[in-house]
Amino acid sequence: MIKQAIIPLAGLGTRLLPLTSVFPKELLPINGKPGIEYILDECIDAGIKEVIFIISNKKKMIKTYFYNDNFYKKIIKKKKDKRIKNEYKKILRYKKMIKFVYQNKPLGTGDAVLKTKKFIKDNFFLMLLPDDLIIKKNCSKSMIKIHKKYNASVMASMNVRKNNVSRWGIYKLKNKINKNNYLISDVIEKPSVKKAPSNKAVIGRYILPREIFSKLLTQKPGKGGEIHITDAIQTLIQNNKKFIAHNFSGKYLDCGSMSGYIKSTLKIARS
Repeated sequence: MIKQAIIPLAGLGTRLLPLTSVFPKELLPINGKPGIEYILDECIDAGIKEVIFIISNKKKMIKTYFYNDNFYKKIIKKKKDKRIKNEYKKILRYKKMIKFVYQNKPLGTGDAVLKTKKFIKDNFFLMLLPDDLIIKKNCSKSMIKIHKKYNASVMASMNVRKNNVSRWGIYKLKNKINKNNYLISDVIEKPSVKKAPSNKAVIGRYILPREIFSKLLTQKPGKGGEIHITDAIQTLIQNNKKFIAHNFSGKYLDCGSMSGYIKSTLKIARS
């Protein structure tokens, strides 16, 4: 059973400037609740017991958010407000399951994952990208079911517009397992429209094998001079490791851009 998850949070969030010039994007409220709490709630509902946050020195506010005990204790004593008490209890529950590691140089998602190596105990772990919210159905939970059934790595998949493929990691599919699951033969990071093998994109949910760390240790920088997790996944696929693309049934919300952030707030408020 998968019990650990990692969440890369060290990115600067430049697409959400000027908000992120002083405030981590993961703490920005989406319908009155910080975005990162939606991700944590998804983890808890999927049976995850430990979450590793990868942050940077510039984003220590995220750690402060979960360790602001004195503030809560003083205000609860003064206000006697039941709502604030409940919020503090929720923060304490999150805090018990969170560990922090640091990535102070922006060297890519693969490098961020590598920072968690000493904490991962089991053969597989979950990774969630906080810009990608999936509501209405727990994507991580359904991916864990697929992993258990096929003893394989699993990545969330969604059809995207052909002219948008250069925004994503794109799958080349090997064969269909069933209606919502496909074996992957290739994954390419941000291909051009001409070179994209399909319009099926990697969305920010991954069940990865622990052996990916050994690939990341020797992984050469890819596009933009960064170490991409997709390149390490591609190496594992070439070594005959099984990866499944899972077409999730929840509603995808892109919170990483200003327009996406605003639309996500409205969508959740109406749901």
